[in-house]
Amino acid sequence: MNGMGWERVRMARLGGEAAVVGTRRREVADLRQVPSQTVRLGRVQPQHPSHRTIYCNDSDANFLARFKSNSISTTKYNVLTFLPKGLFEQFRRVANLYFLMISILSTTPISPVSPVTNVVPLSLVLLVSLIKEAFEDWKRLQNDNSINNTAVDVLQGQNWESMPWRKLQVGDIVRVKQDDFFPADLLFLASTNPDGVCYIETANLDGETNLKIRKALEKTWDYLAPEIADKFKGEIQCEQPNNSLYTFTGNLIIERQTLPLSPNQILLRGCSLRNTEYIVGAVIFTGHETKVMMNSMSVPSKRSTLERKLDKLILALFGGLFMMCLIGAIGSGVFINRKYYFLGLFDDVEGQFNPNNRFVVTILTMFTLITLYSTIIPISLYVSIEMIKFIQCAQFIDKDLHMYHAESNTPALARTSNLNEELGQVEYIFSDKTGTLTRNLMEFFKCSIGGEAYGTGITEIEKEQAQRSGKKLSEEARSDTTVHEKGFNFDDARLMHGAWRNEHDPEICKEFFRCLALCHTVLPEGDESPEKITYQAASPDEAALVTAAKNFGFFFYRRTPTTVMVRESHVETMGIKQDVSYEILNVLEFNSTRKRQSIVCRYPNGRLVLYCKGADTVIYERLSNASNDIRKVTREHLEQFGSAGLRTLCLAYRELTNDLYEKWNEKFIQAKSSLRDREKKLDEVAEIIEKDLILVGCTAIEDKLQDGVPACIETLARAGIKIWVLTGDKMETAINIAYACNLINNDMKQFIISSETDSIQEAEEKGDPVEIARVTKDTVKNHLKQCLEEAHGHLHGSGQKLALVIDGKCLMHALDPNLRVNLLNLSLNCSSVICCRVSPLQKAQVTSLVKKGAHRITLSIGDGANDVSMIQAAHVGVGISGLEGMQAVMASDFAIAQFRFLTDLLLVHGRWSYIRLCKVITYFFYKNLTFTLTQFWFTFQTGFSGQRFYDDWFQSLYNVIFTALPVIIVGLFDKDVSASLSKKYPELYREGIRNMFFKWRVVAVWAFFAVYQSLIFYYFTTTASQNGHNSSGMIFGLWDVSTMAFTCAVVTVNLRLLMVCNSLTRWHLLSVSGSILAWFIFIFIYSGIMTQNDRQENVYFTIYVLMSTFYFYLTLLLIPVVALLSDFFYLGIQRWFFPHNYQIVQEIHRGEYEGVGSREFLEIGNNLTPDEARSYAILQLPREKSRHTGFAFDSPGYESFFASQQGVFAPIMAWDVARRASVRSKRTSQR
Repeated sequence: MNGMGWERVRMARLGGEAAVVGTRRREVADLRQVPSQTVRLGRVQPQHPSHRTIYCNDSDANFLARFKSNSISTTKYNVLTFLPKGLFEQFRRVANLYFLMISILSTTPISPVSPVTNVVPLSLVLLVSLIKEAFEDWKRLQNDNSINNTAVDVLQGQNWESMPWRKLQVGDIVRVKQDDFFPADLLFLASTNPDGVCYIETANLDGETNLKIRKALEKTWDYLAPEIADKFKGEIQCEQPNNSLYTFTGNLIIERQTLPLSPNQILLRGCSLRNTEYIVGAVIFTGHETKVMMNSMSVPSKRSTLERKLDKLILALFGGLFMMCLIGAIGSGVFINRKYYFLGLFDDVEGQFNPNNRFVVTILTMFTLITLYSTIIPISLYVSIEMIKFIQCAQFIDKDLHMYHAESNTPALARTSNLNEELGQVEYIFSDKTGTLTRNLMEFFKCSIGGEAYGTGITEIEKEQAQRSGKKLSEEARSDTTVHEKGFNFDDARLMHGAWRNEHDPEICKEFFRCLALCHTVLPEGDESPEKITYQAASPDEAALVTAAKNFGFFFYRRTPTTVMVRESHVETMGIKQDVSYEILNVLEFNSTRKRQSIVCRYPNGRLVLYCKGADTVIYERLSNASNDIRKVTREHLEQFGSAGLRTLCLAYRELTNDLYEKWNEKFIQAKSSLRDREKKLDEVAEIIEKDLILVGCTAIEDKLQDGVPACIETLARAGIKIWVLTGDKMETAINIAYACNLINNDMKQFIISSETDSIQEAEEKGDPVEIARVTKDTVKNHLKQCLEEAHGHLHGSGQKLALVIDGKCLMHALDPNLRVNLLNLSLNCSSVICCRVSPLQKAQVTSLVKKGAHRITLSIGDGANDVSMIQAAHVGVGISGLEGMQAVMASDFAIAQFRFLTDLLLVHGRWSYIRLCKVITYFFYKNLTFTLTQFWFTFQTGFSGQRFYDDWFQSLYNVIFTALPVIIVGLFDKDVSASLSKKYPELYREGIRNMFFKWRVVAVWAFFAVYQSLIFYYFTTTASQNGHNSSGMIFGLWDVSTMAFTCAVVTVNLRLLMVCNSLTRWHLLSVSGSILAWFIFIFIYSGIMTQNDRQENVYFTIYVLMSTFYFYLTLLLIPVVALLSDFFYLGIQRWFFPHNYQIVQEIHRGEYEGVGSREFLEIGNNLTPDEARSYAILQLPREKSRHTGFAFDSPGYESFFASQQGVFAPIMAWDVARRASVRSKRTSQR
C-alpha cells in the first residue's frame, strides 16, 4: 500500500496523467475492499504534515486524503448533545450547581421541605435558559441550511451542473457568476475578463467595500469553457488550512512546470464576484477549513467588574448560610434531650433526633438546615440580570436615535450584553486617531517637491495653534486654479494646469507626479474621463494621492495585471496630452512592518525605474548620498506639515539597469515560490533593491476631525475619564491633533519622551543594534525617572495638570518589566497621554498595562484592523463603523459610527445600566435575606429541629412570581436623572468610577434593614397572634401565623422597592401591585383546594379564616409601616444631610418634565422661538409625569455640587442644608 501511494504521487509529478488516473481508480477500488484499518493508514500517507496536495478535477485521487466536506455548522448543539451540553453550560454557574445540590438534598429524609420547594424554581430557571439557547441555536441552524443549500455550477464531465454548496469537494472545478459569493476557497484559473483578471469585494471578510483585483496564472487562462476545463489535471501543493486572510503559500504543478501561487490567485469564501461575467476556479479549502470559517471565532469572553464583585457577594452569602446552619446544628446537638418527654425521644427514635449520639444529630441537622435556608441564595438573580441586560441592549442602546448617524445610516450596535454596566465605570479610554478622532476622509492638501513647498491652504489645527498663541491668521483668497474635489483640496498656481513646467526643476516634478500615478494598488471604475472616473482604493490615502496625480495632469485611467495606463498632460509640449502605457514588473506591497510600498516599472522606451513611497523614517534610511541636497529641506517641510496636523509620506525613486534587475528578479521569483517563510523572504529580497533611493519630495494629506470630538472629549474629561491617544502618526501630528481635540492645552505641563535625542541619533549613525538598544533604554530610564520626580512636584505643589507624549521606540523600552512600573506611575498621574509611532502590539500592551497594572476599568476605541488587539485587550471594546473596514467592529463589544457618540454610550446608557444593576443586585440580596432570616428566627422556637415556618409552595414561588417582575422593571426603566441632565452634569459619572453604589458599606446597610424587617415580620406576627383567635374561638396555629408573616413580607419587600426608585411610571406601579395581587390570587386558590397531599392541608382555608378577623387587617397595615419606618428615616436623613450628586441635580430640576426638550425638537427645522418650541414639545408629551421620589427635601447644598464641578472641594454642612431648607419653606409659606 505504501509503495502504491507514493508511486502515484511520483507519477503525477512526472506528468503521466493517463496511467495515474487508472492507478488511482484501481487504488480506490482496492481500498473499498480492504479492512477499515488499512483505509485509515492509506488515507493519511500522501499528505505531508506541513502542506497538502490536491489533485484538481480528480475526486478519486482526493478521496484518499479524506478532506472535509463543504458543509458548515455554526450551531452549538445537535439533537443528541442539546440536553447534556446545555445542562453542562448551565451548571457551570456556581448558583445553579448549588441549587442542584440543594434539590438533591431535599429528596432525602433529612429534608424538612418538599423537593418541590427547590426543584420548581431551579427547573423554571433552567427551562427559561434552555429555551433561550434552543431558540438562538435554531436561528443558527436555519442560517446554516440556507448557506449550505446555495447552488453553484460544478464541472461534471464536460458540462456545468448545479449542486448545493454542501456537496462540493476539494479539487472540484466550479464556475461562479457575477455578484455571486465564492462557495469555498478557490484557486483562480480563468475569467471572462481579458488577461485573466477578476474583481472581488471582500466586505464580508473585512468590511472593505472597495474592489480588489485578482489575476489568474497565465498558464490557466484557457480553462474557461467546460470542454477545455475538463482537461485540467493540475496538482496543487499548498499550506495547510490556517486563519491568515492575507497570505497564501503554494505551488501549482502543471505540465511538468512548478508555478508559484500567491494571494492574488486565491478567491476566499465569503467574498463576492464583481464586474466579471464569471470565473472558473478549483476548490482548495472547504467548509470549516476555509480561511473565513477559521477566522469566525467569537470575541474573547469578557465578564464585567460588577459581575466579578457579585461572585464575592454570593460567596459572602455562602459564608452567612454556613454560619446560620452551624448555629442551628450546634443548638440542635445541645437542645436534644430525653427530659423533653413530650417529644417522644425513645430508644427507637431516628438518628437525627437520638440524644445518645449528639454528633450525628449535629451533622444531620446541618444538612437539614442547608435545605431549609437555601433561599438565601437568589436563584433567579442571574436570569433576571441576563433579561435586563438583553433588553437594555436591544431596546435602548441599539435604538437610541442620539447615537444614530444619518449620513451613513448607521445605528449603534451592542454586540454583547455582558458589559452594559461596565460602560458606567470606565476610567481610561484608549483611542486610535485616524478614523476615530478624525474622519478618515483624506484630502491632498500640501506637498514638497525637490526642496520646494507647495500649497497655500490653512488647516484647522493651524487655526487652533494661532488662537492658542493669540495670533490671527487670515487665509489667502483662493486662486482661479483651485480645484476642490473628493480627495483633493489643493491651492497653488505654481503646479496647476502645467505651470510646474516653469519651476526650477521640472524633471523632478515629473518623477513626483509619476510616482503618485504609478505606485499604488488603486482600481479605476467608470468612464475613462477625469470627471466621471472613480477610484477604488484600499485606503483613502491611496485614492487621494492618485486623485492628486490626475489634477496635476497625470491621469491614471486603466489597469491590467501587467500594465498601468496614464494620460499625461503638458509633459512634452504645453497643452498636449498623450496616453502612456507603463509595464508593472513587480509590486512590493505595503505592510505594517515595511511601512512602504514599491513598484518596478518599465517605460515604453525601456527605462527601468523603482518607485517607492512610505513613512519618512524608512525612506530616509534608504536614501543615497545624491539626495543630501534636499534631504534637510524636506525634513523641515515634513516637520511643518506635521505641526499643521497633516499626514505625510515621502516619495523616492531609483534607476535600475537590466542586469541588476534580472539578477534581483531571479531572487524575487525564488522567494515568491518558497513554501516556507515566504513573507519573510520577500521582505529580505525587497531590502536588496529598495536602497540608494533618490528623494523627490513628500506629500501632506489632511484628515479633518470628526464633528463634536473636542466637545465630547471635554465632557468625558469632566466626567473623570482620562483619554489616551495611541497612533502610528508622527509626534508633531499627534500633538497638534491632541491640541485640536482639547486633550492638551497650554496650561498643562508636558513631558515628552522621544527617540529624537542626540545620544540616540549618534548611536543610530554607528549602526550597532546592540548599542542603539542600550543607549535608548538608558535614555528612556533617565527620562522616566526625571519626569516622575517633576510630576510629583507639580501635583503636590501647583496642582497643574500633566500630559505625557512618548514615541514607539521609547515605548518599546519603557514597557520593559524593569521600567513599566515607572511608566505606569507617570502615566496615571497625567490627565492625557499621547503615544506616537506605535505598533498594534504596543497598543494592546499599553492597554493591558493599565488594565492589569493599575486595576482600572478601560475602554478601547478604534476603526481599523490595527486596533483589533487593543479593542480585545480592554475591559470594553468599541468599534467605529468607518472607512477602514469592519474588522474593528467585528472584534468589538459595542459599535458606533462617530466618536462623539461615546458621550451617550457612557454617560447615559452606561451610567443608567450601572445604577440599575446595582439596585437589582442589592435588592435581590435584601429580599432573600429578609425571607430566610424569618425562618432562622423560627428555628430558635423549635428546638433547632429544622421545622419549616413557611409552606413549600410559598418558598418556591417567592422569588419566581411574587417578587420577580418589579425588580426587572426597575432594572429597565429606573432613571435618576434624564439623558440630557446626565450629559449636562457629566460629574455624575464619577460615582460609577468610584463604585459608589456597590460597596460593602452599601451591602451592609441593606443587610441591616433585612435583619430589622425579618425580626419585625416574625416577632410582631407571633406576638400579636398569641391572644388572637378566629371566629370559632380557636387560637391561631403555625400555618395561620406563617401565612400572615408571608403576606406582610410580600407586601413590604415590594413596597420597599418603590422607595428606592428614582422615577415612578405606570410600569413600576403595575408590577408592584400585580405582584401583591398575584400572591392573594394564589393563596385564595391554593388554600381553597383540598388534596391528598398532607403538606397542602396545612394551609387549607387558612386565608379565609385570617381575612375574617380584625387581626389580619390590623397586622397587614401596621407591620409594613413599622418595617419600612426605619428605611424612611434613613433615606430622608441620607438625602437631606449626605446627598449624592444625582440627588442634588434632582432637586435643582424637581418638577420638570422629562422627554423631548426644545433642543431636540428644534433639530427638526421649525421656525418657532425656543419658548414656543418648548411649550409645543411639552404639549406633545403623554399625560404621564415621571416623578422623582426619595423624600426630596429642599435645596441640599447646591454650592458644594457646583464647586465640585470646578474642581474645588466644598464639603456639605448639615446645618447649612437645613438652613437653606427652612429659608425656602418660609418663602413658600409667605406666598
